[in-house]
Amino acid sequence: MARRQSPEINAGSMADIAFLLLIFFLVATTMDIDTVIARKLPQKTPPKPKDQQEEFHARNVFEISVNRNNQILIEGKDWYQSESDYPKIKDQLLEFLDNGGGVSNKTKTKCDYCQGGPDKVVSPDNSDHPDKAIVSLKTDRGTSYETFVKVQDVLGQAYTELRNREARRLYNVSFEDLLDEKSKDKDNIEIDEKIEKVKALFPEIISEVEPTGN
Repeated sequence: MARRQSPEINAGSMADIAFLLLIFFLVATTMDIDTVIARKLPQKTPPKPKDQQEEFHARNVFEISVNRNNQILIEGKDWYQSESDYPKIKDQLLEFLDNGGGVSNKTKTKCDYCQGGPDKVVSPDNSDHPDKAIVSLKTDRGTSYETFVKVQDVLGQAYTELRNREARRLYNVSFEDLLDEKSKDKDNIEIDEKIEKVKALFPEIISEVEPTGN
């Protein structure tokens, strides 16, 4: 009795189907984008002669420390951890930057556009002048990246708020709008000059200290 042969299955088109499915998933799949911060690494510069070196006084440094438990210490006295406390950090930084109790490093004049000053509040805990103000950010190797990004965002918000105020005062438009115009017209020299002038009023000087811990 002859054996019955099993019918063969034509699998020739299976490879085509698998290839089409692969293309479909490659096209349809979305990739998560990591959160990033726009930061330019400082360039190495030769040391200045002693007679040209600037003196940095403790009152001109706003100290922020973030430990491995993501607790934030401001100026060595105020502890914050909850995200709801971040506006308090921004307010402290705004007060520190917007003081104007001393004179500018460049113009040797007082800050006539600052909200703080002789007629308002000049605190010895705040900077002499916005162009002398330095933010020192120190983290631990155990600090979460998420907390680091959020703290950086708070710092950026403070500078942007002050720059928006000054841009409106000078040009009746916010600093963010100037940046938006710049993105649309990159060759516009007039916008460049406006942006640089506003940035010079509140220069963003942030020093990231070497992390501690293992």
